[in-house]
Parts: sequence; C-alpha cells; structure tokens
Amino acid sequence: MAEQTKIADPGPLGLAGFGITTCILSLINAGVISAGALGVVLGLALAYGGGAQFIAGMWEFRKGNTFGATAFSSYGAFWIAFYFIEKAAPPAGLGVFLLFFGILTLFLWIGTFYLNRALFFVFLTLWLAFFLLAFHGFGVMGSQPGGWVGLICGLTALYTSFATVINATAGKTILPLGRPVARS
Repeated sequence: MAEQTKIADPGPLGLAGFGITTCILSLINAGVISAGALGVVLGLALAYGGGAQFIAGMWEFRKGNTFGATAFSSYGAFWIAFYFIEKAAPPAGLGVFLLFFGILTLFLWIGTFYLNRALFFVFLTLWLAFFLLAFHGFGVMGSQPGGWVGLICGLTALYTSFATVINATAGKTILPLGRPVARS
C-alpha cells in the first residue's frame, strides 16, 4: 500500500498574497500613498497576489477544499488580470470588472458562514470594497471609501494567514479565528 503524503495548508500562502497586495492597492485607493506606487502593486499582482495565490488555489483542489480552491484560484486570476487591464481599461470597464468580482465575492461570503469568523470578515469587507470601487469606476464616488474598506480586508486576511500559520506550528490555538457564523 502506498504511503499517504501530507501536504501543508496552502491557505495561509494564498491569504498572505491576497492580503499584502490588497493592503498596498488599498492605501493608494484611500489616498494614503501616491498613485505613483501603482508599479509596486502591479508587480505584486502578477507574482504574489496572482501567482502565489493561484498556486495556493490549485493545492486547495488537491486537498479537496472546494471553497479554498475556488476562492484562491479566482482571486489569483483576478490579480493577474488586474496586472494586464489596470492601465488599459477605461474606468467604467474596470467598474464592471470589479462589480462582477463583487458578485462572486458576495456568493463566496455566504460560504464563509460555515467556516471561521476571520474568513467571514475577510469576505464581508472584500465584497463591500469591490462594490465601492465599482461605484468609483462608474463615477458615482471617489476611491477612498473602497480603499479604507479594502485596507481592513487586507489586514484581516494577513491576520488570518498569520493565525493559521502560528496555530499550525504550535499545534494548538494561539490566535483565535472564531467559530462559524452558522452551525452545520
């Protein structure tokens, strides 16, 4: 009988790639740092937010985690697409792009009701940020509200990544992730 090889949890890698890329872009959207820093975001969007997150999604497929596979693969692809379209797309086109990722995120947020509270808040703030930034793309409002909500989202994703790594390394709960919102 073949020996079963255990693989590490790819979730923290995906959350870290998402969190760092989201935080830096959100600081630009919130007006905290100059739009001239967008080159940093684009590099991260391709390599870390896109590439590493997409790979994490593929490993989630291997683990049999449908939610993680869908989320990480989708947001990895989002960041790769963002790299290619950010400067080329008209604002309304970027608004439609963000709107549909907001809809996807709203649906995935419902799935987090059965996961932990940390992921619940990551996805709650993410769909809100997507909708706010889509409204910015449509010329309805400035980017600042979406930037601030996105920053909260990115920081929450980084906390969730860090807590998962620390808890797995320690073999016990050091940093809480919270119980699911809905009981199965």
